[in-house]
Amino acid sequence: MIIDARNATVGESDEAALRGLRSGALSRRSFLVGSAVSVGALGLAGCASPDGMSLAEAQKVYGPVPDKKVEIPAVDVTKVPPKFFRKTVPYETKEAVGTIIVDPSAYYVYRVEDDGKATRYGANVGRDGFRWSGDAYVGRKSEWPTWTPPREMIKRQPEVAKWAGGMPGGLENPLGARTLHLYQNGSYTLYTIYATIDPETIGSGITSGCVGLLTQDMIDLYDRTPVKTKVVVLPA
Repeated sequence: MIIDARNATVGESDEAALRGLRSGALSRRSFLVGSAVSVGALGLAGCASPDGMSLAEAQKVYGPVPDKKVEIPAVDVTKVPPKFFRKTVPYETKEAVGTIIVDPSAYYVYRVEDDGKATRYGANVGRDGFRWSGDAYVGRKSEWPTWTPPREMIKRQPEVAKWAGGMPGGLENPLGARTLHLYQNGSYTLYTIYATIDPETIGSGITSGCVGLLTQDMIDLYDRTPVKTKVVVLPA
């Protein structure tokens, strides 16, 4: 494993992360963020992005998505800096077409395309002390996966014991509508690339090492990513 030993509990929530329980239900955002994380105010200058996508175009790209389990709500694009809207960009790399490259310092995920280009997605990433770098691969894919809290979390947070048998997939589930599970040398790293319905987290370091894309972006990436796809996480 090339993951820093500091991240041995990456699959767990922070001690403060479950303080957002609402009427007995687990909040996805509180699971990922916890009370210690502050997401800065996000400003939008005018109606068009310097990268070329207008808010009107973004509202179409990030509109509601009918799905087999539940309708995925539209993204409030006013909460996302326009530079993080999906875009095809020039990108020089020696990696093969289809490779996923995570740049945590810039809060971007790239899918390598032909002709020196890549599809670029805005992302949230691991916060300080939980970031990692190295090569991995997609070991499995999940649609609306079940989330199961680790035993260590249940000891610290008895209120999640009710999900010891697994929290069914849904909008409140921390793993979201689509998840790519990252492996190294045949072993699950506990890291994922997952779907978030919280637009204000894009462009922030908030997780315990996982990488989140807006659900509409995650579906686009998920549908074009087979199992065994290489994933490169760059140093922060």
